Amino acid sequence: MSKEAPERNGLLISFEGSEGSGKTTQISLLASRLEDAGYEVMVTREPGGTELGEEIRHLLKHSERGGGMVPEAELLLFAAARAQLVREKILPAIDDGKIILCDRFLDSTTVYQGIARQLSTEPVTVINRFAVGNFMPDWTIILDIPAEVGLERVRHRASDLPDRMEAESIGFYRAVREGYLLLAKSLPDRYSVYDGTQPKELTEDEIWEETQERFFRNA
Repeated sequence: MSKEAPERNGLLISFEGSEGSGKTTQISLLASRLEDAGYEVMVTREPGGTELGEEIRHLLKHSERGGGMVPEAELLLFAAARAQLVREKILPAIDDGKIILCDRFLDSTTVYQGIARQLSTEPVTVINRFAVGNFMPDWTIILDIPAEVGLERVRHRASDLPDRMEAESIGFYRAVREGYLLLAKSLPDRYSVYDGTQPKELTEDEIWEETQERFFRNA
């Protein structure tokens, strides 16, 4: 039987960072550590995680129809996918005592649409809050890399052509990085910043150590 996750039955740990920062890798590594320790884990992503969300993800990232998308439409589509994910998947999993590891959450909208796309703070905040209600991550891990490193990693991926976000300019990548660092400074209790350029095994160990310290000290 799996251990019961602490507080509000379950936990939501979100991972943030620019393209190429290593989020997917670290999510997989933390999930394995948690499962080995006896915890029940659900891994999901934004946008996506539900049938509706995956359709929105395709439109946002890969569809030719998204080529001329304005920032305001982009903001609303991300929020729609998030609203569905929270209510259909995340909240039930929290009630079941699971630990949810989410590849991006509402902070991505704050940074990508609010800061990098330069949309006004007020509508971004209001739409974020409408999408998630009062629900927020218990902890947010930011994988920080220089914009040049992220862009280079994306260009050297062996898979598909870059999606809409991956194809952005170096200036966009720099704005995203600065946006995340500003968020981390504003709420140091919720955010932890890790060096995404160091060996992945070192980052894995550091994240696991802080996970235990934050949530499982008395487990």
